Amino acid sequence: MDAAEEAIQTVEALRKRISSLSKDSIDLLFREARTHNAWTDRPVTDEQIKLLHELTINGATSGNCLPARFIFCRSMESKARLTPCVNPGNISKIEAAPVCVIIGYDLMFWEHLPRLFPHRDMGAQYRDNAKHAETNAFRNSTLQGAYLMLGARAMGMDIGAMSGYNYEAVDKEFFSGTTIKSNFLCNIGYGDTSGLFQKLPRFEFDEVCTVI
Repeated sequence: MDAAEEAIQTVEALRKRISSLSKDSIDLLFREARTHNAWTDRPVTDEQIKLLHELTINGATSGNCLPARFIFCRSMESKARLTPCVNPGNISKIEAAPVCVIIGYDLMFWEHLPRLFPHRDMGAQYRDNAKHAETNAFRNSTLQGAYLMLGARAMGMDIGAMSGYNYEAVDKEFFSGTTIKSNFLCNIGYGDTSGLFQKLPRFEFDEVCTVI
């Protein structure tokens, strides 16, 4: 059996095992899920972080480019480096959360494409076009950050994404001397529900969707 045949059989076997998520599972990921600002002291383990990476890395990206790079700030020392870079209102959230993830993107992601997309030279379009590379790195790392958020929820954890920080300061503190820039931050752990408030409004279908 070649690799393509194996891939087909894997997907067909999955479809026989499960065709869709249950209503409760969908609610856990989307409808009843909330952004958390307060946290319990229940820890996030190394094993959970590694599983979260496994889930995240399997999400689709353009040409399997996988530009996201993740720093999991769990120790007090790492958080002490991060909190001076964030807006005042986010400091206590990061300090209380078991983990704050810095989601970054590697501007030179395309150097890995011979390994990640070996059957075609996908890197050629980026070699002499830094703007094109950065646009795709940012877009696809945002996708990967969203996969990380949904993966955490699927594992029974809560999330709280943040963009209120000094990007240059975070890049200098954590990515100095590299080709990586930060995209956004996301707290992960087990939310303290006493910190929740009413869910904010959402658009109706007809307000934002068109079927043509």
